[in-house]
Formats: sequence, C-alpha cells, structure tokens
Amino acid sequence: MKGIVCKVCGYISITGSAPEKCLICGAPKTSFEEKEDAIKTAKDEKNLTEGEKKHIPVITIVKKCGLIPEGCQDVHVKLGQIQHPMQADHFITHIDFYIDKALISRVTLTPDNLNPAAALHLKAKSGKLTVIALCNIHGAWISDANL
Repeated sequence: MKGIVCKVCGYISITGSAPEKCLICGAPKTSFEEKEDAIKTAKDEKNLTEGEKKHIPVITIVKKCGLIPEGCQDVHVKLGQIQHPMQADHFITHIDFYIDKALISRVTLTPDNLNPAAALHLKAKSGKLTVIALCNIHGAWISDANL
C-alpha cells in the first residue's frame, strides 16, 4: 500500500501528500518520500499467513471507558493475533494512531520491558480509526476500524 514516509522518523502520511513538516519529528517536507510498498496488508484476509498474524494490528474499541466515565471511549491495540516478539533484535518500534487519516498519537515501544500493545482514551465519537505499527524487520502494517 502506498504511503508518504518521513525518512527521519518513519511517520507515514496516509492523506496522499506530505505535510509541510513532519508531525512527529518536525523534519521538513523535503524529508518525505513516496513509497508504493510503505504499508503492508494481508494478501488474503480470510487466510492469513503466520507472519501476517504476528504483524497486523488487532483493534478493540471499548465504548465505555473505565477511567474517564463521560465522553470517552477506549481503543486497545495489540500486535497481532499471534503476539509479536519484543526482543532486542526483533520488535515493534512504534504504533501510530489516526482518525480520518489525521495523526492523533504515536506510542513508542522498547523491547526490554514492554509488550507489543497500546491503548488510548478517545474523545472522538465517530470516524475511521487507522493504526499503523512498525516492525523493525518486517516494516509497517495497517489495520482500521470504525468508531
């Protein structure tokens, strides 16, 4: 899947154009390059390979937040159906969250003390949530869900 990638931090713009400056690291627009294969997807969603099962983000939306009772819904993301390894030589570096193609958050992960998962408390009540997770070996993987 095509994406416009920041060569400095790996942020992927999914809007179809590069921002004036990177929303993560502040690099200038000239630091972006369009890549046809920037984001990986399942070849056959009904017959996932073992590698796809380890890399495609699994999104769970919890409509009632336990922490913020009014105006909040939780989003839980784990990497993948089979838990992705978090070892020094093979791990998920970050998980980026988008609503309607606009970046809303990046969660940075380190292999030693974290599991390949993240959660957000959203104010948004509707829209398309997209999650892109970057494996240091196998690249960026995408998943989405409707809020």
